[in-house]
Amino acid sequence: TARSKSRDARRVADIKQIQLALKLYFDATVGGTANYPNVLSVLAPTYIPGVPGDPLGGAYNYACSGTTYHLAAALEENTNPALNTDRDAPVNTICATDPINGADAAGGANCSGTGTRYCYDVTP
Repeated sequence: TARSKSRDARRVADIKQIQLALKLYFDATVGGTANYPNVLSVLAPTYIPGVPGDPLGGAYNYACSGTTYHLAAALEENTNPALNTDRDAPVNTICATDPINGADAAGGANCSGTGTRYCYDVTP
């Protein structure tokens, strides 16, 4: 469990780092129309050195663009305190095409994990 807790700590830190890069991007959007990007890859290298990925492989889930976003990581431990303060937003509530099910017990493809993982999701 020490390794899974360590990976979860990295996931939470990665999500916070991506959130900061998204805020910087939003504040600096060209043309004065503040928007979030369609994909995370445009954040690197200007706003973040490189977009981090899950420690076990794969990318974090990111949906929406424009004036909002929904970002998620699948944690391995259901005792992680970050799960107590995340958004827990269901599918299509942040934007019309949002496939992320942010319920803590929602693993599977919609939270980039497996059925035994726990969804940590954030919004602006």
